[in-house]
Amino acid sequence: MTLFTFTGLLFLGSLFAGLLGALTGLGGGVLLVPFLTLGLHVDIRYAVGVSLISVIATSSGSAAAYVREGYSSVRIGMFLEVATTMGAILGAFLATVIHTQMLAIIFGVVLIYSAFLTWQQARKPVPELKIGSPWSDKLKLSGDYPGPDGTRIQYQVDNVSGGFSLMFVAGTLSGLLGIGSGAVKVLAMDHAMRLPFKVSTTTSNFMIGVTAAASAGVYLRRGYIDPILSFPVMLGVLAGALLGARILTKTHPKHLRLVFSLVVVMLAAEMVYRAIRGTI
Repeated sequence: MTLFTFTGLLFLGSLFAGLLGALTGLGGGVLLVPFLTLGLHVDIRYAVGVSLISVIATSSGSAAAYVREGYSSVRIGMFLEVATTMGAILGAFLATVIHTQMLAIIFGVVLIYSAFLTWQQARKPVPELKIGSPWSDKLKLSGDYPGPDGTRIQYQVDNVSGGFSLMFVAGTLSGLLGIGSGAVKVLAMDHAMRLPFKVSTTTSNFMIGVTAAASAGVYLRRGYIDPILSFPVMLGVLAGALLGARILTKTHPKHLRLVFSLVVVMLAAEMVYRAIRGTI
């Protein structure tokens, strides 16, 4: 394979990963790491390092559009980033001492869990307005977002402590696996804190860049970020994220999430299989 062909495949794969990452709030690394390791035979540690760069690009590309449109909650995102940043630093250090095969198996399990959450969220109805909690009132976390007809829909935040704890787990997974941990972040906000799905997804995209940046520094210091891989990946993911942000504000991606779930399950099964066989 020539360098031109390799770079082209890298860009197209990153474009697709960034598009789906922006639409679902899971981060482009969910597809990017399997694509690099299984499709292009990149070492998983370098794949995770490049994925962290792509996650920063995904967040930069889509978060600005989501904040401008009024979907993302900057206040909730910055509050929860305290937990995810601490977890990301811990996960990045753990990744340097865990065996590559074990890392691939953990990644595969997280992929399957992410696919289950994506499938579940595609079938979940819009949550009803909740009463809220004392902590959300004190921190002023409740807010509103634009509805389909342009009116503002009010929402309340519940279970702040539970969501904060899950965010620490999300940050640890992000540093360990380089996936942005969007699945756990959406779980924390959508299920634990009872935020509307579009607010959870867009706020997750806003947060994953900060979380990834906290752990990317550790990977850079260890030499696991390759500039030759990072540049086309960053461009592809950024373009995909900007396109995904345009689509999400106009369309409900229910069917896309179902397709995404199937793809992620197949990638996870292949990665775990190769890890067990010792071919990754």
